[in-house]
Amino acid sequence: MQDNNPMRLLQTRRSFLGRAGCGVGAMALASLLDTNDLPARAASAQPQRWTGVLKPLHFAPQAKRVIYLYQAGGPSHLETFDYKPNLAKLDGQPIPESLTKGQPIAQLQGRELKVMGAQHPFKKYGDSGQDICSIFPHIGSVADEVAIVRSMYTTAINHDPAHSYMNSGTSINGAPSAGAWWLYGLGSETDNLPGFVVLSSVGKFGQAQPIAARQWSAGFLPSRFQGVEFRSKGDPVLYVGNPQGVSRNGQQHVVNAVNKLNALRDDVVDNPEIATRIAQYEMAFKMQASVPGLIDISGESQETLDLYGTQGADGSFAANCLLARRLAERGARFIQLYHRAWDHHGGIKKNMAGTASEVDQATAALIKDLKRRGMLDETLILWGGEFGRTPMAQGSGRDHHIKGFSMMLCGGGVKGGVSYGATDDYGYNALENPVSVHDLHATMYHLFGIDFKRFTFGFQGLDFGLTGVGAPRVLTEILA
Repeated sequence: MQDNNPMRLLQTRRSFLGRAGCGVGAMALASLLDTNDLPARAASAQPQRWTGVLKPLHFAPQAKRVIYLYQAGGPSHLETFDYKPNLAKLDGQPIPESLTKGQPIAQLQGRELKVMGAQHPFKKYGDSGQDICSIFPHIGSVADEVAIVRSMYTTAINHDPAHSYMNSGTSINGAPSAGAWWLYGLGSETDNLPGFVVLSSVGKFGQAQPIAARQWSAGFLPSRFQGVEFRSKGDPVLYVGNPQGVSRNGQQHVVNAVNKLNALRDDVVDNPEIATRIAQYEMAFKMQASVPGLIDISGESQETLDLYGTQGADGSFAANCLLARRLAERGARFIQLYHRAWDHHGGIKKNMAGTASEVDQATAALIKDLKRRGMLDETLILWGGEFGRTPMAQGSGRDHHIKGFSMMLCGGGVKGGVSYGATDDYGYNALENPVSVHDLHATMYHLFGIDFKRFTFGFQGLDFGLTGVGAPRVLTEILA
């Protein structure tokens, strides 16, 4: 009999062969099973959420989720975590040409390069005596919980490619972001919220460099693994409620009808992006019920709100930190907070203090709050930007710097109260135990039970991974 179904007539050879192969396997399986029970078994076998491709993990994990406090714009390591008393003695003097000759410099090319000492004093905090700039007293109060890596280096000296490199391991656009790799590999622990969520806030004390959505892209992975950006002021998701006259049952009928149409098309072309579309329609429907509960902070104590320094949903970094904790409680796998405020080419003394005041209290509050809830040991927190700042003055500010900067890690199997690596006396070059971005990613993987050498994705005939093609190392010295 002739099949006049127009969708069938459009079926590709690849789709037909793939479906036919599946059919042969299904028939063989059916011969071994009770066929009366097969449809029920098949339905029950369908996962309610994406559970990841890494089964089993390569070794026992120590962390379950990531909260990445991304300080966009390049915070100065010399006014955060890298104490260089030598700079104060040399303030205003020419920096040795042997350090800077032939080195990449963003905006200081051809200018006289003079040393600028730290614009704020440092203090020792905690029993561990961590050297932290005094404009971060709240972070200082959790010094014994954190590990500070003072010998980071990267390759891209301008913001956008540097963001890409820090997020995806390459400055070439089109690669999956770290959050997408996490969600693809490990899956989500929530049925009704995205597993990879992005929040952003804008500071008042520096240039707020733009952040492109490709920084949380799925790249060449299926698009279901890309990050979902939540608004940080008001409702995090637009149109989360139904319009007047539309009931939840009515909305479910619409979603079901659309998904059936998508499934018919998928039968023809066998396109994974259609499967993504179906899953995302379902997720959007579920979020209509889950998001109101996520943002309802009426159950939070006043003490908790005071701890973070926010009443919630006000667009601040503090409000986003509180929302991050609530997302973590609900099973989100990778939560990334961008604070766009750290591009201090001028007025760094005033602006560093101002920006520090926007993030210091909430960063420490998140660490303390997770710890008292018994969640810190399984939550990996990162704090840092895409690069650091020059020890040379750019007027009253500092230029971009890639040869040495700092990152802070906490929880999730990280040893607290330790420092790792060091820059030279000028804070210019990562000198002792240099740490690449790929080393950082490999260490993050390790904490989640992933061997970076065995976690890749085939694309255009090559096996790609977050950690590149070199030989990164795991920073075992900072692991608990």
